[in-house]
Order: sequence, then structure tokens, then C-alpha cells
Amino acid sequence: MSSNNMTKDPLFSLKNRKLLTEPLGKNNPITIQVLGICSALAVTAKIKPAFVMALSVIAVLAISNVIISLLRNGIPPRIRIIVQLVVIATLVILVDQILKAYVFDVSKQLSVFVGLIITNCIIMGRLEAFAMNNKPWQAFLDGIGNAIGYGWILIVVAFFRELLGSGTIYGYKVIPESFYDFGYKNNGLMILPPMALIVVGIIIWIQRSKNKELIEEN
Repeated sequence: MSSNNMTKDPLFSLKNRKLLTEPLGKNNPITIQVLGICSALAVTAKIKPAFVMALSVIAVLAISNVIISLLRNGIPPRIRIIVQLVVIATLVILVDQILKAYVFDVSKQLSVFVGLIITNCIIMGRLEAFAMNNKPWQAFLDGIGNAIGYGWILIVVAFFRELLGSGTIYGYKVIPESFYDFGYKNNGLMILPPMALIVVGIIIWIQRSKNKELIEEN
């Protein structure tokens, strides 16, 4: 009888796997839900800060989702948003202190944007829409899936902005000096915030052109 219960709801059932995989593509928080655009504009001029921001959001969203899921039955409805903000703010402060301790240079580049994770609509949205109504394991998978979906967009945008805007990848020079000798110049426009929006727009166009159902649903 216990074996039937285990096979009925395994840890990585199809439903649970979708919590991880759908935010990577067909339900991506940035390209489909159009959430978290501000940080996509602000921290993607270089890959390193974008990568650190992605890791920070993964940690905050996954842990906060689990905490809220564990507390969901004991949170009075009137103060649920306050409780969610307290949980997120506590985790963001911890992440910020860790970044200052171990990657201070990146922490300075991210500046106030780490603190703004507190008001990131992706995190608040997942806590309210999912963690408040689901068990901790499902909440954990949902947090990981949506955070990675958010993070890979940031890293892809940062890859093209850093490559074309600075001629580097993760701070390492990749465009040969001979290219510059022949007249090649870095595109300074790529490191300006509006270009992040354009790159995100191109990703959305590519994604929707390959998935016609996304156009029909919208």
C-alpha cells in the first residue's frame, strides 16, 4: 500500500517536472509573463553581475517559496503580504551580506539592485500564486524553475551585450586585436539599458516564432 502511494505522487512526477521545465520556455517569467524586466535592463551589461544576480534570485525564490509554503496554513490572510515581504527581505539581506563578504566587486556593481529583489514581481508573484497554495516540495521546484527561467534570460542578454559592447566574455577579451586593427569597434550602444530591452524583444520574437501556440494564447 505504501508503494502505491509512492508511485502515485513521486518527487519527480510529470506534474512536478513541469514546475521545473515550463518556466524555462513556454511560461518564462521574463519573455512570457513579462516580469522582472527592470533587472534585465539594469544588470546585464556584463555576464558576471548578471550571473550573480541570477544565483541570488534562485536562492531567495527557492527558499522563500518553501518557507511560505510551510507557514501558509498559519498566516492570517490580512497580513500575508507583510509576512511574505518579511521573509523575502530577510533572505535578501543575507544574500547581500554574503555577496559583500565573498564577491565585493560584483556587489558594488549590482549596487541597489540586490536590495530591489525584495520587490521583484517574480518573487512576490510566485509566493502569492503558488507557495500559498501548494506543498513545500512543489513550492521548491516552482521557485527553482522560475528563478532559472529568469536567470538564463539575464545571462543570454548579458552575453550579447558584453560581447558586442565591450569585446569580452565574463571579463576576458575574446575579440582578437587584429579585428580592431582592421577597423572593428565595440558598439557602445550595447552597454546602454535600452539595448537590453531590444535584446529581450528579439528573444521573445524568436521564442514565439518557434512556438505558434504562444501567439494564439496571447
